[in-house]
Amino acid sequence: MINLESSLSYMKQHPYRYNKQKWKVLLFLFAALIAAASLLYSNYLVKNLSKSERSKAQVWAMSTQSIVSMPDVDDQFISFIYAVRDSLSLPAIITNEENQIIFWRDLDSTKTNIPLVAQDSSNLLDHDPGYFEKQLAKMKKSHPPIIINLDTGEKWHVYYHDSEALRQLRIFPYLQLSLIAIFLIIAYTVFNSIRDSEQNLVWVGMAKEAAHQLGTPISSLMGWVELARITYENNDQQLFDEMERDIKRLEIVADRFSKIGSTPSLSNLVVFDVVQEYVNYFKIRTSKRITFELIGDQHVEAMLNIQVFDWIIENLLKNAVNAIEGEGKIIINISENIAKEEIFIDISDTGKGIPRSNWEMIFQPGFTTRQRGWGLGLSLTQRMVYYHQGQIFVKESEIGKGTTFRIILKSNLRYEPTQI
Repeated sequence: MINLESSLSYMKQHPYRYNKQKWKVLLFLFAALIAAASLLYSNYLVKNLSKSERSKAQVWAMSTQSIVSMPDVDDQFISFIYAVRDSLSLPAIITNEENQIIFWRDLDSTKTNIPLVAQDSSNLLDHDPGYFEKQLAKMKKSHPPIIINLDTGEKWHVYYHDSEALRQLRIFPYLQLSLIAIFLIIAYTVFNSIRDSEQNLVWVGMAKEAAHQLGTPISSLMGWVELARITYENNDQQLFDEMERDIKRLEIVADRFSKIGSTPSLSNLVVFDVVQEYVNYFKIRTSKRITFELIGDQHVEAMLNIQVFDWIIENLLKNAVNAIEGEGKIIINISENIAKEEIFIDISDTGKGIPRSNWEMIFQPGFTTRQRGWGLGLSLTQRMVYYHQGQIFVKESEIGKGTTFRIILKSNLRYEPTQI
């Protein structure tokens, strides 16, 4: 079920996205209104045309009745009746009370005067029984018959079906709306793609500019640390070592931003070693009330880019730390599914947990439950995992007990380079 409280919170935090969704709904309702109006008007036209064809069928039936019932009428009048009847173009069949076909009009001319034997034109049938039976069955389903009462007391039944023009008019609005819908879907997809490309170019430009701007102060800091090390060489050197590690970390961060929009290379690395190196760096800079445990296969290898993959682990560990209130534990378990040639990296915490309704939403750009969060961390993490041709998802989570994220990588990956 959808968590209403989190949805309302998301709308308040991101009014632009909410307004965008509102406009989409309004446009959809407007399009549905146009479609409904088009269908109603088409149905109105179809009903009127159907009434007109019913009138034509009745006139044809009456003219046929006149010809049959008044054989001795003046030839000029009979000619007029024939002219009236023949001017009414409508597929129709007349049957007697025994359901035998007496007259027909505007049916397939190739189905009349059929030879009884192939290549024999000396003995002919008036019509093809199979074809006419099928046509009669269709006409009976289409409209109720028109009754002709003859002077002899006999009753004939006139059956007809819609003209080709009316049949096309019935399906035309659906065909028209389908084509319009296809066009709108294609146009929407193309415009969205163009807009996303433009936004990506902006973000890529900003990321590269940030990396460029970080370059100068990082170089200065390296010089100042070296100068301080020389000046205070008798003091605790561990402090300077940690400062250098932080500066190198800044270099890595700057390098990450410079790689956005480009195609970094992958190398075959031991997953456990890469994760362990970052965990050792990260846990020193985290509360001592939170413990870290790295377990699992220490030898499995995968194609990784260290700078990008560290970023993935960093984002997940930061989320885990933020989810833990007070004391807690973070467990990273690395395992391999040999049968499927997959590597599993499970990152579990003992934090507050994620509602089931948010398991998919947390990877959407802008979604966050924190007051000051931008909601880009997990979205960017997912993109970087995709860059490694892997998957990431919430494996399990329970409110008040914790969450486990799972990353799946291919152990036999043949790398096809893509952009981050």
